[in-house]
Amino acid sequence: LRDFLVKVENRTAVVGIMGLGYVGLPLASTFHTAGFKTIGFDTDASKVEACNAGVSYLEHLADSKGVFQRLAESDSFSATTDMSLLGDADAVLITVPTPLGPSFEPDLKFVEACGDSIAPRLRSGQLVVLESTTYPGTTREVLQPRFDARGLRLGADYFLAFSPEREDPGNRRHAMRAIPKLVGGLEPGSGRAATALYSAAFASVHQVSRAEVAEAAKLLENVYRAVNIALVNELKLVLNKMDIDIWEVLDAAETKPFGFHRFDPGPGWGGHCIPVDPFYLTWKARTVGMHSHFIELAGEINVQMPLHVVARVQEALNDAGKPLKGSVVLLLGVAYKADIADTRETPAFVIWRELEKRHALVAFHDPLVASFPARALDGHPPVYPSRAEMAH
Repeated sequence: LRDFLVKVENRTAVVGIMGLGYVGLPLASTFHTAGFKTIGFDTDASKVEACNAGVSYLEHLADSKGVFQRLAESDSFSATTDMSLLGDADAVLITVPTPLGPSFEPDLKFVEACGDSIAPRLRSGQLVVLESTTYPGTTREVLQPRFDARGLRLGADYFLAFSPEREDPGNRRHAMRAIPKLVGGLEPGSGRAATALYSAAFASVHQVSRAEVAEAAKLLENVYRAVNIALVNELKLVLNKMDIDIWEVLDAAETKPFGFHRFDPGPGWGGHCIPVDPFYLTWKARTVGMHSHFIELAGEINVQMPLHVVARVQEALNDAGKPLKGSVVLLLGVAYKADIADTRETPAFVIWRELEKRHALVAFHDPLVASFPARALDGHPPVYPSRAEMAH
């Protein structure tokens, strides 16, 4: 531990980042800016080539082109698909997706693959940190057994911790470095090592007693948002029946200077976190004999919102004396939030599909989204043409 702490203090520690996507690339840039030699690992050769060439593929980042160019031009950064180089890193940070399976169960295949790649290269004195959002117990139950099988001892030979990502794509007000970092080790030495590392690159670090607390805290952050989004979505439906404008109600409620935080209704939920993470907690709750009714109900409401949008479209056309079948419906904006090109889990997927089921002719316009990979029912996503392409 002492040797690791000295390397961090002297900025001679090498930081490896597994996964160069929405979380991993900004994280690599943050550690690189803090003075650490940084190695980015990804199985996607096109991302690795783009990183090394200084070509941005994350346009939502502030100074996106500059970030990629600075990394590519630096002798202290490199990107690779060669997992054998994991042994060169003093700290390995895992930032890979944690999606859901077909029955809304956790799908940890990417985390497991990272663990399997690290395990044969794990060496004495290394720190491994999982940043991917997951259920409480993942770091201890999924990663530690893989590393212990090497014969190395946790807390003596290697260190293992969880520190959840808190990235908000498109939010340019909060730089990654300025967002407080949660850290929880599997044992005290691991917590100390991870806290030291992140403190060298982030403005604020909050250490908790163990990894499970940090894992649960991240889920709480996203469950809080999911539940409140469901609440305001349901209120929109109720108040609409009462002929009351939800937007005026929200404006009025927001005048209260305490005890109220505004959430706006929408066509559903989107992004990698909110539609996914709450179900990690509900799944884990069932394994200990508990049912998280409140979270599950919020999920039901949010999942139904795209269908409500389609129903309202059909009602509006009926009022105009037109059938939905054969009508041209233009979707304005298909990303899951404003000012980014990210279509992960966007409710526009469902709206498009449901409109097509009813034989509507669907087009879209989004200045940031060139093509729209709507999810097909057979699992093979076709690339739908843009509105301009349809015009041709």
